[in-house]
Amino acid sequence: MKFAPVIYLIGMLLCILSLFMLVPAIVDWFYGSNDWPAFIASSLVTVFFGGAFYLSGRGSATEHLELRQAFLLTNSAWLSIALFGSLPFLFSEINMSFVDAIFESTSGITTTGSTVIVNLEQTSHGILIWRALLQWLGGIGIIVMALAILPMLSIGGMQLFKTESYETPDKVVPKAAGFAKGISIVYLTLTIVWAVMLWGAGMPVFDSIAHAMTTLATGGYSTKSSSLAAFNSSSIELIIIFGMIVGSLPFVHYLSITKKGWKNLIKDDQVKLFLTLVLFVILIISIYLSLQNIPYLEALRLASFNVVSIITGTGFVTSDFNSWGGFATTLLLILMFVGGCAGSTTCGLRMARIQVLFANAKSQISKLIRPHAIVVSYYNQKPIPENVTESVMGFFFLYILSFAILACVLGGLGLDLITSISGAASAIGNVGPGLGDIIGPSGSYKTIPDIGKLFLCAGMILGRLEIFAILVMFSPLFWKN
Repeated sequence: MKFAPVIYLIGMLLCILSLFMLVPAIVDWFYGSNDWPAFIASSLVTVFFGGAFYLSGRGSATEHLELRQAFLLTNSAWLSIALFGSLPFLFSEINMSFVDAIFESTSGITTTGSTVIVNLEQTSHGILIWRALLQWLGGIGIIVMALAILPMLSIGGMQLFKTESYETPDKVVPKAAGFAKGISIVYLTLTIVWAVMLWGAGMPVFDSIAHAMTTLATGGYSTKSSSLAAFNSSSIELIIIFGMIVGSLPFVHYLSITKKGWKNLIKDDQVKLFLTLVLFVILIISIYLSLQNIPYLEALRLASFNVVSIITGTGFVTSDFNSWGGFATTLLLILMFVGGCAGSTTCGLRMARIQVLFANAKSQISKLIRPHAIVVSYYNQKPIPENVTESVMGFFFLYILSFAILACVLGGLGLDLITSISGAASAIGNVGPGLGDIIGPSGSYKTIPDIGKLFLCAGMILGRLEIFAILVMFSPLFWKN
């Protein structure tokens, strides 16, 4: 394998990351914080390595990527950004350990939202906006990966969304670049719109910008330790709810709105299933909470925000849902596995895969009743190719296996059952908060053992890169000619 094209592209990404590090430096300088030199130093270190990679691979800039190089680029990009993204946490006055810095950066770039910072109110504005920027960049990276890279790599059934304009691996970079341009415009526009709406609803300017970025990215990093509960505003919560839903729908439809209107978005089967499921669970939990002597309108407000936050993997909270009772918390735990639509900033199993699994189960039942019948499964009124079904089944198995292994590892480190299970589900599903007193809505991951944090980082990366993209590199065949 020729590594030069991959090194060249990684160098470009690191140089871009170094430029973004100047934003929190300016913010800290503006607010009079002493942390701005930490971001300058982080930017210099990042651009040094990025420039070295860029120059060393520059001779391969015009070469097309082959299949294995595309896999290597996908993994290396996320890992390198997570590594260099941790530098501001290490150099700043927040005084993080190396493992904590890696955890915070990985949680940010994968849009998970888990944090080891206990008191966000005492953290500098630069660190807060850097956390938001990491999630914002991770959000747009996820969209481009889902639309341009994963379909080409045939990962987890994502080949279902492959377009006729690129069928071969050598077009992955040009296609990704083309998608990135259009998506960036839509993504930036939506972020500005949501920041203005949050500011108009009474949220301070700095907080509105940070929350707009983490809302559209479905990341969940907040500027307050108590998350959105600190603002105690129903209008702000409503704006955030719609923002999380917008971030959970296929962004490719937003690109086509100017040409084809809302038709494609409305007709998409996974969009219909997602919105129906969200409304159904909100109704169930709101009724359940109202039966516990909570006024129905308040129960509806609590259920709406927290259900949307968990199913989209955002992780904002307005209430400690640990106190909602066994039924509600169990349902929220299940929602951690679900996720939003394919082609969005969310993670988890996603609606498209759930629909493929359901269609396959339905066809298997039909075959049991009529063994000689030819039963065809459909998705969006189109037959599902057999290789897509096989890929989704393989992904589902590995997803559950990864969750089980991670939960067992956390349990082996001495964590209780609820923390182990919810922590593993939250990491694999890139959700953020878990259940229980330690990592629940009112807790943090600070007290988790360092080895546990590293395993959780691995779980976040696995979940974000759709598992197959990571595991394929452990195959000896991957490295052979």
